[in-house]
Amino acid sequence: MQRCPWAGTDPLMCAYHDHEWGTPLHDDRALFEFLCLEGAQAGLSWRTVLAKRERYREVFHDFEIARAAALTDRQLDKLLADPGIIRNRLKVSSVRDNARAALAVIDEHGSLDAYFWSFVDGRPIRNAWRSPAEVPATTPLSDRMSKTLKKRGFRFVGSTICYAFMQATGMVDDHLVDCFRHDVDAR
Repeated sequence: MQRCPWAGTDPLMCAYHDHEWGTPLHDDRALFEFLCLEGAQAGLSWRTVLAKRERYREVFHDFEIARAAALTDRQLDKLLADPGIIRNRLKVSSVRDNARAALAVIDEHGSLDAYFWSFVDGRPIRNAWRSPAEVPATTPLSDRMSKTLKKRGFRFVGSTICYAFMQATGMVDDHLVDCFRHDVDAR
């Protein structure tokens, strides 16, 4: 079975590639989780984040947005001692800040789903890359998303993170054309 080369042979990465990455996601909780995890990955490997994902779910109340928004400074400080997550103060506190910004978006747009998917007019962008070198790290669309999210108070949402978020949640299908997952959701 042909996969995108970044998945390698690691079982955790292969499972993520085969069952999640690039699959259109429309659940607010799951979208919020991916936004936070993509931010946590900044400067690290996605494998590191995946290995810590379950602990993230435990300590951030399964990424329930209202509960994450209600975390206190004391609770966040306590998390900095937890080796099960990435112990970067700014990344840890960004989960609460992003949850608060997400609640404002939901209040205004009805859901994170409606808001995030509006960037792609509600339909996945399906690319036809032949090699990993063709896949961009950012696009004008991810630049726009990043600027908009930052204005709304989201943190750890640079253009590269936004593009990775769009890839992960299926807003952009960047599976290579020879990958068995390429365009699978369009069939």
